[in-house]
Amino acid sequence: MNSAEREAPFLRSLLAASDDCIKVLDLDGKLTFMSEGGQRVMEVSDFNALSGCPWPDFWADAGNAEARHAIAEAQAGRSYRFQGAANTAAGNPRYWDVKVSPIIGPDGNPERILSVSRDITELKAAEDRLLLLAQELKHRMKNTIAMIQAIAGQTLRGDDIPLAAREAFNDRLRVLAEAQDLLMPSAWARGPIRGVVERAVAPHGLDRFDIVGPPRDISSKCAVALALALHEMATNSVKYGALRADGRVRVEWSVDDEFRFTWTEAGGPKVEEPTRKGFGSRMIERVLASYFRGTGSVEYRPEGLVFTLVAPIDALDDESGA
Repeated sequence: MNSAEREAPFLRSLLAASDDCIKVLDLDGKLTFMSEGGQRVMEVSDFNALSGCPWPDFWADAGNAEARHAIAEAQAGRSYRFQGAANTAAGNPRYWDVKVSPIIGPDGNPERILSVSRDITELKAAEDRLLLLAQELKHRMKNTIAMIQAIAGQTLRGDDIPLAAREAFNDRLRVLAEAQDLLMPSAWARGPIRGVVERAVAPHGLDRFDIVGPPRDISSKCAVALALALHEMATNSVKYGALRADGRVRVEWSVDDEFRFTWTEAGGPKVEEPTRKGFGSRMIERVLASYFRGTGSVEYRPEGLVFTLVAPIDALDDESGA
């Protein structure tokens, strides 16, 4: 008995034990093999009834298009991954995570296609419940912020309260609400840095900003703190800096050995260091830095203000308290 013959029973047992649905397709995407474990999770009682069927036909709507695209990618020698809904052979709905890869022949070209599907129905259901919970939480948060605005409107309506103070308070609440909206698609877990920046500075015209940096999500805690700090910097720039004139602001970040975030103004009036620092300056230098577990510094260069935040990479994913 050669080694292949000795390994054959082990491989059959291995495929039978796996709850992944392991399939082999021909280059036209027709089903030629399904593992014993795959038949179990797909509730297949007679594989011969399915053999030769086009695999994309098991998928409906968007899943069908994804399956066809996956086959095209495998035919071209590339792997492809997607998630989608497909019923079992018994008609029970399931949600699958699928990896499709080419099986390369001796000539170096794809000769067949491997498809491995994992049942993630319970995980998908949990994600849907989390999203529903996040939507409810978002609704309650918006109601809370609206109530705070109403209370503040009544409390701060006297003539002894400067209009600028009322407007600044309402603006900060607006930024806080928009930060929650940005986190909503990810169930309040994370938010993209670029999205946080663009939404925070959009009221001042995105055409006046150069926003440069790699794609990177950050924790909800960091996203909210960054949004509030950017609002303060933009407000100060409109009052005293580049956005007061015809200047520009460059917002840039890098994620290498450390996270480095800079706000650089240019083209505005000559900058002088203020004699006193208000809420905005404290928010920018101290509060933001603490949320990122890093250091923040403001340079009042004559040609324009520069803010720099330096923080450890793992702080970007930290959801613990500041």
